[in-house]
Amino acid sequence: MEKTTYNVRVFKTESRANKDGKVTSYRVLWKVAGKGWKRPFKKEAQADAYRSAIVTAARSGEAFSIVTGEPVSWERASSAEMGWYDFACAYVDAKWKGAAAKYRQDIARALTAATPAMITGDRGKPADHELRAAMHRWGFNTKDRGNAPEDSAAVLHWLAQNTKPVSALADPVTVRLLVDAGTSLLNGKRAAANTVRKHRMLLSNAMDYAVEMNLLAENPMRALKWPKVLSTAEVDRRSVVNHTQARALLRAVEAQEPSGRRLVAFFALMYYAALRPEEVSNLRTGNVTLPDLGWNAESERMEEPADAWGELHLGKAAPYAGRAWTDDGGLYEERALKHRADGHTRRVPCPPALVRILRRHLEEFRDGPDGRLFYGVRGGELPNITYRRAWRAARQVAFTPSDCASPLARRPYDLRHACVSTWLNAGVPGPQVAEWAGHSVEVLLRTYAKCIAGQDEAARRRIAEALRDD
Repeated sequence: MEKTTYNVRVFKTESRANKDGKVTSYRVLWKVAGKGWKRPFKKEAQADAYRSAIVTAARSGEAFSIVTGEPVSWERASSAEMGWYDFACAYVDAKWKGAAAKYRQDIARALTAATPAMITGDRGKPADHELRAAMHRWGFNTKDRGNAPEDSAAVLHWLAQNTKPVSALADPVTVRLLVDAGTSLLNGKRAAANTVRKHRMLLSNAMDYAVEMNLLAENPMRALKWPKVLSTAEVDRRSVVNHTQARALLRAVEAQEPSGRRLVAFFALMYYAALRPEEVSNLRTGNVTLPDLGWNAESERMEEPADAWGELHLGKAAPYAGRAWTDDGGLYEERALKHRADGHTRRVPCPPALVRILRRHLEEFRDGPDGRLFYGVRGGELPNITYRRAWRAARQVAFTPSDCASPLARRPYDLRHACVSTWLNAGVPGPQVAEWAGHSVEVLLRTYAKCIAGQDEAARRRIAEALRDD
């Protein structure tokens, strides 16, 4: 496939204004082989200079790269000495469009952690916390980079002038320093195993992109050996609550002001139906099927049947990502169910206890945005911090100090673990539990192996029987 073209069209610089009409940035717009390109600048003079350079190159008959959108001569002149920060921004931009909002944030975290290893010199260096904040919020965010406030823009400008060239990563020592920084906490200690694995993968992917851009001859991380990261996906048995503890937690949640009453059903869906938080957040009235009320002759009114089951129909999830990382500026990004193709649905049974809780919730909290079951006190999206804060407070009320200090239901997600453990211990076949929970059978048994009660005793009885004297 041809990677260059002479089909270039440059447009008038576009000014971007805020809601008060104040111009906040200037964008240079052009097309290369029909594909649109844009580059934002804080100053009009910067935008004019860049646009003039593009126009001059096009009028001079220079070939343009359909990969970068810029003249090929610029790429040849700058690629060998392209600074790490500029390259990291290019990598972010390349991944942005096709990445989920949470994955965009993961990339930003990995690059923010790793970049200090590529900084050269201390002259005029901003404070470490200023560098981290500017990189994570603005520099490694394609959508908002051009709108960085003046102080953050100054920090990023310093960073662009004071990072090593990507070519420095041909040195194994430099690569090790980069990866070590990217997999460490601020205090220098090693990050959690899952974070180490994720950041290594993201940094290796960035090195592959550097090879693609002809900045490196090969991925330098592949030639080095790294210590094996030991981790387990098994659920900690100590984090799983029993039914009595779960009900105590739900009562404690209900007492929290101002959001407690609207959150009881939120947490109940995790405990009784094993929903993930992002599945609960996206639940709408159309996803819930409740049984019909029955006529009670004694009370002469319609009442909830004591043993009636309902059903949940899941088609989408909405992981919390934050406004900075979603395309539409929302707190949540609606996506396919986890580990499932778009359009895949899942049905989950709704036991009588959950039916009653959902019925009360729907009677009290109606008309949510887009039919959502859960929304904020003021009617907007339910903030992630709202239900996390209520959960922490409820644990303090429902548990003893020693239980609060333990892993017991430390996170709302532990309610999902408790539900799946309950199903397995009740004797529900593994394939059925896996279908309801949205797991593969292999992942289910590996994750919940330690939460299936009675296995040790049964195994001992079978061994004793095999060794019994005749």
